[in-house]
Amino acid sequence: MKIFIGADHNGFAYKKELTSYLTHAGHEVVDCGDTKHDPDNDFPMYAAKVSQAVLSDKDDTAKGIVICGSGQGVAMAANRFKGIRASLCWNLEEARLSRNDDDANVLCLSASQMDMQTVRGVVHTWLATPFAGAPRFVRRINQLDQLT
Repeated sequence: MKIFIGADHNGFAYKKELTSYLTHAGHEVVDCGDTKHDPDNDFPMYAAKVSQAVLSDKDDTAKGIVICGSGQGVAMAANRFKGIRASLCWNLEEARLSRNDDDANVLCLSASQMDMQTVRGVVHTWLATPFAGAPRFVRRINQLDQLT
């Protein structure tokens, strides 16, 4: 699976670890930045780069992962893009539900509130869970896409 990943200064170390973890698991990982730790960078730029990459990729199964301190900021930024369903997940059940019910295509993570073992578990669960495609879920996603 193709995965676009990005992080601000708070999530930089986690992004590096996740990139290695995902690559070793056989995924194609595209780093959307930052390429070096810069304490002055801000999350909106990286959430935007990942979101735009997911939306423009020819592979409709491509996913995104964005990381900041709380995870809230990247979630807010990513969800500004029509067609992005970004979900902040803190545990395995949230990760499963965000994919199963809502077909989330961008995973948002908190570098300050989650340890790397939990992050790996959430990422694994999120990537392994297919969208259930129930009519009520599809209807709701269509309603989301009609919001302005």
